[in-house]
Amino acid sequence: MGPVLAGVLQLLALTAALALAHKPLGTYLAEVYSSGRHLRVEKWIYKGIGADPDTQMRWPAYLRGVLAFSVAGVLFLYALQRLQGHLPGSLGFASVDSDQAFNTAVSFVTNTNWQSYYGEQAMGHVVQTAGLAVQNFVSAAVGMAVAVALVRGFARSRTGELGNFWADLVRGVVRVLVPIAFVGAVVLVACGVIQNFSGIHEVGQFMGGAQQWNGGAVASQEAIKELGTNGGGYFNANSAHPFENPTPFSNLFEIFLILLIPFSITRTFGLMVGSVKQGYAILATMGTIWVGFVSLMMWSEFSHHGPAFELANGATEGKEVRFGTGGSAIFAVSTTLTSTGAVDSFHSSFTGLGGGITLLGMMLGEIAPGGVGSGLYGMLIMAIIAVFIAGLMVGRTPEYLGKKIGPREIKLAACCILVTPALVLVFTAFAMALPTPANSMSNSGAHGFSEILYAYTSGANNNGSAFAGLNADTQWFNTTTGLAMLLGRFLPMVFVLALAGSLAEQQPVPVTAGTLRTDMPLYAGLLVGTIVIITGLTYFPALALGPLAEGLA
Repeated sequence: MGPVLAGVLQLLALTAALALAHKPLGTYLAEVYSSGRHLRVEKWIYKGIGADPDTQMRWPAYLRGVLAFSVAGVLFLYALQRLQGHLPGSLGFASVDSDQAFNTAVSFVTNTNWQSYYGEQAMGHVVQTAGLAVQNFVSAAVGMAVAVALVRGFARSRTGELGNFWADLVRGVVRVLVPIAFVGAVVLVACGVIQNFSGIHEVGQFMGGAQQWNGGAVASQEAIKELGTNGGGYFNANSAHPFENPTPFSNLFEIFLILLIPFSITRTFGLMVGSVKQGYAILATMGTIWVGFVSLMMWSEFSHHGPAFELANGATEGKEVRFGTGGSAIFAVSTTLTSTGAVDSFHSSFTGLGGGITLLGMMLGEIAPGGVGSGLYGMLIMAIIAVFIAGLMVGRTPEYLGKKIGPREIKLAACCILVTPALVLVFTAFAMALPTPANSMSNSGAHGFSEILYAYTSGANNNGSAFAGLNADTQWFNTTTGLAMLLGRFLPMVFVLALAGSLAEQQPVPVTAGTLRTDMPLYAGLLVGTIVIITGLTYFPALALGPLAEGLA
């Protein structure tokens, strides 16, 4: 079997698996977030944190819950790292430096999971399991809670109430993430992923020195890392490491976990707003962009000219032979079109255009299908922008799901989509203008510029993957990427929740002959075009200086 055919068959198998899971999981999620019943374990949690799950919150109270919980998470994870040297199960590792502890704490709480350290040489079992793995669950649940709050804003009328943050958070963890991650971990263990708490041991000689490996609860962390679109990894090689991703099947299964909830939650959206067709329109938009990007990536990596590429049947540098170019291409697109950040190959080694595709995937806002929760609310913001553009073309006040999109709504939506590009471009400009940050680049010219552009694009979009080749473990990058992750996560949430509150207060408007049908293929096409045009106009100059210049050289 040729490598191209193998890649296509993997894509078809993945699509079929996602299609089978879409309806049951999407329906289950709608039931979880619409239920008035509390499980016994949930009642214990509410009692422990002192929360009343039946109290309805307006958007300021909901936002305060999000921010207070996240601040507590940052402080706890920062303290855990700073105290690591005094904790049991530290494997002899010292406490983490203050700038790196700040960067890592922010990274995992914001669902970014950017790592400027070697996981197997810096973090012991306690930090990995009680700190990083826990944040993998709760940060994903926070994203789903915010998405559900926005959906309720469309579904409800004449009230500013968006539900209860603490109930949404707990249900997301207890009823959704923990059960699926448990099953995922069992499957990964069956595939050969390790799951233990062993210490450091030597496995032989490597390049004249002793090679050492430590064990860990890798399968359980790998499952939620992918399912919660977190990223990061127990080992520096991430999902290219055989302890995290040993076989072609485990590779495909991990991609399935990455895409499972982001694609399925579109049905949840349709059910909660009372129109499954609206969910299908969003799903079609996400699917079109995802398939298009996978196709472009495979073309870029398989069709490069030159004797070396032809003999290897594609661009194989930086890719695991276990997965092949096709499996690596699907993984790279899926991880950058979501907020996952896991890698099974090194994006810096992709062709110039292939590396540009990974960058562009994040620059879209990671909405196709995007992160757990964040992908849906990001896409709905774009849907509002598309409706507004359509309204301008016909001279009619735009409406979406029976809600008028007035000046307040469009300002909030515009602010939401402008935050991330501003962070990316401003931080990249400072890093290139100052002398010290440029010393971290291992390459010069267009490729070196791409390394820095990728770092801030990954951080501000809460992706967490790295282009490789950039020494990001410096005070400058630890601090500035940490700030980019914080602002890129929570500023959009402020605007999303404010928008949800504004929509929930409105009275629905009746559908008329002039109402734009947003559940039709025409609108899905308009939405795809809006996303591509907005992203292109925003980022094209930066892309032209980096991956486009390298790819066309």
